[in-house]
Amino acid sequence: MNEKRESGQAESAAASAAVEQAKVRLEEGARIEPNPAALLPIAVFLVLYLGTGVYFEYISPIEGQMGFYIISVVVAFMIALGVALVQNRGLSFDEKIRCCARGIGDENIVIMLFIFLFAGVFSGLASQAGGAQSTANMMLSVIPGNFAVPGLFFIAAVISLAMGTSTGTVSVLTPIAVATAANADLNLAFCVASVVGGAMFGDNLSFISDTTIAATKTQGAAMKDKFYENAKIAIPAALATLLVIALVSASSSPASVGTYEFNVVLALPYFAVLVLAMTGMNVLLVLTIGIVLMTLAGAWAQTLSFITAFTAMGTGATGMFETMIVTILVAAIGALMRQHGGFAAILRFIKGHFKGRRGGMAGIGLLVLLLDVAAANNTVAIVMSGSVTKQISEEYGVSPREAASLLDTWSCIGQGIIPYGAQLLIAAALAGVSSVSIIPFLFYPFLLAAGMIVYVATDGLRFLKRGGAAGEGPGAR
Repeated sequence: MNEKRESGQAESAAASAAVEQAKVRLEEGARIEPNPAALLPIAVFLVLYLGTGVYFEYISPIEGQMGFYIISVVVAFMIALGVALVQNRGLSFDEKIRCCARGIGDENIVIMLFIFLFAGVFSGLASQAGGAQSTANMMLSVIPGNFAVPGLFFIAAVISLAMGTSTGTVSVLTPIAVATAANADLNLAFCVASVVGGAMFGDNLSFISDTTIAATKTQGAAMKDKFYENAKIAIPAALATLLVIALVSASSSPASVGTYEFNVVLALPYFAVLVLAMTGMNVLLVLTIGIVLMTLAGAWAQTLSFITAFTAMGTGATGMFETMIVTILVAAIGALMRQHGGFAAILRFIKGHFKGRRGGMAGIGLLVLLLDVAAANNTVAIVMSGSVTKQISEEYGVSPREAASLLDTWSCIGQGIIPYGAQLLIAAALAGVSSVSIIPFLFYPFLLAAGMIVYVATDGLRFLKRGGAAGEGPGAR
């Protein structure tokens, strides 16, 4: 009994401390004068990255290269950081560097970097061991012919949920979608879009996707809480998508997706990671267990040796370096912009145009959606908007789990629709169609957007809530 009482007192004290910290952040933000000019670094980044991307993708394309990947996002952010360091002459250069260091050293940024690293190691091991392909093949082998296209959406959703990567899912399943379209005489863009939609479902909800990691850590939300908040919209949208896909493909002849070899043992680590994450276990511990299980599974299946296992770990970690560097650069730029009044300017704009909790939620969604459309990278968009979203959520009484859900979902909606995003560009290249031709069949992102509009309009589905989750935090209205 005493233990329960002490636990309750500890939780109450932690909640009170969080509220006090939020109040302090709000007071500090209120002392900084709004300065729209402080947002110049982000404008420079967007003009440089988006401008060159559009030019090399659509105006003067280079054969064999995607326009948005010619200029590295890291280089674009380095230039933006240079602009931020030149601004605010009221601070010395040393003071600006210390400001950057404080931003980079934020607890949530450091934890995020560690999780990215562990997720990369797990992904590298799984790829080398053949876990992703084996998981997809296992599910493909049981799809009935008259459920081929809805089955592709479902499998893409599960694989992406387990793998934590939409681009990896698209790469694995798009060739199968091409074969399915040919077998059933279906529109190729329709089949490919089903895979992309399912991939974005998993990207949005996966516990080990970089978008979930970024959204939860920038908002201080538990991954499990964010998952359940997201699921209220994502799962109904996915079910509606399955129905639409089934109706559209009903007039075609049954199609076989083929027969594929698989090893159940190689698929088990993915589902173990998914189940453990849903229990609320620390994600670093979950990924560590996943790494051990995938290593053992690969050794048992003889797809991994001592040498290939460690090589794969290094390759996977290296694959996360760009995301980690971008996170560090954005944290530094964000700290400088906050100090110079940039975030205060955004908050003033939000206050002037959006009222109440619904307005705050709409402002968060619009901010991250526009940044994703501009940056063509949902993780970058979340990291860029994370700090200012935290301020908006505290001001408008939006709970951390709701703010994280808004960030992740709206960024995935944008990323799943823009024709110059990595997901559509990869799918289009593998299928031999234009990325624009896929957009009309992207039922899931559009239905998810409709669901999110309802979510905001109903104040975070408040009519479903029991308790005060919707009104957590200071400034609740």
